[in-house]
Amino acid sequence: MSLAATREAFLRHLAGERRYAAHTVAAYRRDLRDVEAHLATEGIDDWTAVDTALLRRYLATRHAAGLAPHSLQRRLSALRGLYRWLRHSGRAAHDPVAELRAPRGERPLPATLSIDHTERLLDLPGDDPLTRRDRALLELIYSSGLRLSEVAALDREDLTDDLSLVRVTGKGGKTRMVPVGRKARAALRDWLALREEWLRGRGPQPALFLSRRGGRLSRRAIQQRLDRRARQQGLPEHVHPHRLRHAFASHLLESSGDLRAVQELLGHASLATTQIYTHLDFQHLAQVYDAAHPRARRRRRD
Repeated sequence: MSLAATREAFLRHLAGERRYAAHTVAAYRRDLRDVEAHLATEGIDDWTAVDTALLRRYLATRHAAGLAPHSLQRRLSALRGLYRWLRHSGRAAHDPVAELRAPRGERPLPATLSIDHTERLLDLPGDDPLTRRDRALLELIYSSGLRLSEVAALDREDLTDDLSLVRVTGKGGKTRMVPVGRKARAALRDWLALREEWLRGRGPQPALFLSRRGGRLSRRAIQQRLDRRARQQGLPEHVHPHRLRHAFASHLLESSGDLRAVQELLGHASLATTQIYTHLDFQHLAQVYDAAHPRARRRRRD
């Protein structure tokens, strides 16, 4: 069976038996046609005649032509699906895709906030109960670099009596003790006094941050509150809790240069994960250089 005939039989299987969406099937068709175009230059017209070396040449050719790593990954995904079907249906005895990996793309830099935007976000006006709670919530996330899941899971007992440390349960159930900054401590003291009033007559509740009904504030509610506060404060971008965590890491690294300390505070198992923030720091330095160095500044036109 020819390359094209086999491809169409496979796509009918995806659409009819696997119930794949039409746009997904169309994407598979485009990707497999691209592979077929290369195989034709190699004199191949049967998927069972394809070997790993041939597909590796295909990937190298497309990569050299500028095809992005994520596009190559998509091509490999289509090929894996095809050969899985060929093997299960008894049409092929081997899988030439099994040992192939697409080139890795550059890891995108995490979105963060400038110091000015962070200060604007945290400087919440008002003294009503929700503002006092939200102020303590946002100050703690930024002060201690917490993940959304970590701050949502905090209990009152996770704070030390003097509020100087918070016990955080991170990924894999690992716990760490993280310092709490001066402004976060002040905001927490204000919130904790109010929290006792909210719980009066409702029974015990271990959660540190409470909803209006006295239950634990959910992850979704935290996301919504932060986004609402960011818009109220006039920030020009969407703000997710992870952006505050990134701001904590990049601002701390920028001022201290201590990568190991930032790794411990963030709860990263590997230093390689934390090293992404060195790129943010260098990016900041490059911007300062471009704006200030006499040989980097663009001359104004007369």
